[in-house]
Amino acid sequence: MAVSARRARAKNPLTETLSIVIVAVGLALGIQAFVVKPFRIPSESMVPTLAVGQRVLVDRVGGRFSEPDRGDVVVFNPPAGADDGSCGDLGVPADQACPEPTNQRSDTNFIKRVVAGPGDRLKVVDGRVYLNGERQSEPFVRPDANCPICDLPEEITIPADHFFMMGDNRGESADSREWGPVPEDWIVGKAFFTYWPVDRIGPL
Repeated sequence: MAVSARRARAKNPLTETLSIVIVAVGLALGIQAFVVKPFRIPSESMVPTLAVGQRVLVDRVGGRFSEPDRGDVVVFNPPAGADDGSCGDLGVPADQACPEPTNQRSDTNFIKRVVAGPGDRLKVVDGRVYLNGERQSEPFVRPDANCPICDLPEEITIPADHFFMMGDNRGESADSREWGPVPEDWIVGKAFFTYWPVDRIGPL
C-alpha cells in the first residue's frame, strides 16, 4: 500500500502542473534577463518608426559581442542628466549638442536610434545629422521646423566607447542632443522585432 501511495503522489496532476508552471516562469524570466527583453514604446520620440504603445523585442546578447552600428534602434539607460535635461557638469553652449554626459546612469529605459559612434564629429542642421562634414541619409526622420534643438551647427566629437542617440521624431525627442552620448556599457540591447499591434508585426 505504501508503494502505491507514493506512486499516486508522484503522478498527482496538480503537482505536475505546478512543476511545469514553475519551470516555464523560470525560463521566461531567464530569457528576459539574459536573451530577449520585451519593451513598450512610452512616447512619440520614435514616430513614425515606432508608435506610442507599440511593443518590440530587444536582443540582449548580440551587444555583448559587437558594438552597435549607426542606424540601430537600441534600448539603453541614459545618463542621469536625462532626468532633468542637464548636460554633464558644466552645461553646454546653445549652438552645439551636449558633448559629454553626466557620470551617473539613470534607472530609466530609453529607446532611440544610434546616429554616431566613437570618434565621429557631429552637428545637427534642420534636424538632420551631419557626420564628419557629410549630411546623413535619414529617410526615417520626422523633421520639425519649430524644434529648439534641431539647429546645433557647432561640431562635437563623440568620446571613446560612447554612442550618440536621437529619436526619429526630431522635434519631440529628448535625447543625446540635450544630455550627451551614452556609454556603450549602458546599452541594454538592439530592438529587432515588433510584435504588437498586429498590423505592424515584423522586423525593424
